[in-house]
Amino acid sequence: MSQEQSYTRWTRDQMAARVAQDIPDGAVVNLGIGLPTAVANHLSADKEVVLHSENGVIGMGPAPKEGEEDFDLINAGKQPVTLLPGGCFFHHADSFAMMRGGHLDVCVLGAFQVSASGDLANWHTGAPDAIPAVGGAMDLAIGAKKTYVMMEYLTKKGEAKLTPTCTYPITGIACVSRLYTDLAVIDLVNGEARVLDLAPGLTFEALQAMTPGVTLVQA
Repeated sequence: MSQEQSYTRWTRDQMAARVAQDIPDGAVVNLGIGLPTAVANHLSADKEVVLHSENGVIGMGPAPKEGEEDFDLINAGKQPVTLLPGGCFFHHADSFAMMRGGHLDVCVLGAFQVSASGDLANWHTGAPDAIPAVGGAMDLAIGAKKTYVMMEYLTKKGEAKLTPTCTYPITGIACVSRLYTDLAVIDLVNGEARVLDLAPGLTFEALQAMTPGVTLVQA
């Protein structure tokens, strides 16, 4: 049996549910474009989590049901959202003031690469034909009290996105505190990559073999 067949990757919904599980009651949270937006659909009803979007929305709920979308009410990724009682929308500048002023407890972002020391690269691959899309990522990564990253562990070429150093343009230095991937959940603390959870059937040794240049630690 090949290594690929010996374990089961977490789905994107399972990754989102794992992130939602770790968001504390009462937190103000920004969910970045892409994978992180699914976290809203997995937040427990017994938690009060206030969702913020940098285009100027706060108090969002889960994604709307098909046919009930209001395209005048969207998040930063131009996806329709719902608004919970007490939610509101406001000026873009006020939204960025919240981000830069340290008023977000958690932001959840996607990434192209994350270094073992917590550096984040998520806005440009440096490829000549790539379209740079920094948006509010730099403000979020540095302004939030905790920055979580959701990403697939390997590139399409099978290379680890958790690297000794980032080779893509940097979004933020030493800002990422936890990685949620399809293979593992990893804390980045004081330069250490501590493996908290592994996908079903995946061994610590196999994950280490996929991650050259980074010494993983079992939490």
